[in-house]
Amino acid sequence: MNAICQEGTDMNYAEIKHCDIANGVGVRTTLFVSGCRLHCPECFNEVAWDFRAGKPFDDAVADSIIESLEPDYISGLSVLGGEPMEPENQMGLVDFVERVRAAYPAESGKTIWCYTGDTLDALMPGGAHRTDVTDRLLACIDILVDGPFVQDLHDISLRFRGSSNQRIIDMNATRARAASEGVSLADAVELWRDEAVYSTHTMK
Repeated sequence: MNAICQEGTDMNYAEIKHCDIANGVGVRTTLFVSGCRLHCPECFNEVAWDFRAGKPFDDAVADSIIESLEPDYISGLSVLGGEPMEPENQMGLVDFVERVRAAYPAESGKTIWCYTGDTLDALMPGGAHRTDVTDRLLACIDILVDGPFVQDLHDISLRFRGSSNQRIIDMNATRARAASEGVSLADAVELWRDEAVYSTHTMK
């Protein structure tokens, strides 16, 4: 059953990182939202589990992030947590992410990455974190890094993810395949392809 929350629900953010190079391709602005119920052991950002952590995410903060994305050297926005796909945070993020997408459409070359401890399946109809705005949010995302952090699968050689169970999903390719095959996004996952020098961990 879909979670029903009021759109625009108050949301806090734990941190904003400018010129971040760790959470997606290129130089990015990264938003860490507050609130997560997953509580993965050895989580790198335990301070952001509390929904009350940090500061209110208001219009002024949203405006400043959108402005920070304007320079040509900025590759896009990354959204982490906390947990962006907590139902409350989906409601707090959806209008903002749609504003970002409208300001910087696909042809701008700027991308939106989102990290979630959920799997994509959990965001599909009947999923644990499915809400009335999930489809709107997913429609704006270019890359979805999904799955919980698992300490036993931690691998420092991985780019843009912490453990090998996590997937880096190319949402544009996934949407295209889902539409072509008439299946759900979860049944049409296309993984993002890294540059060979990184994906093979060689310098050849």
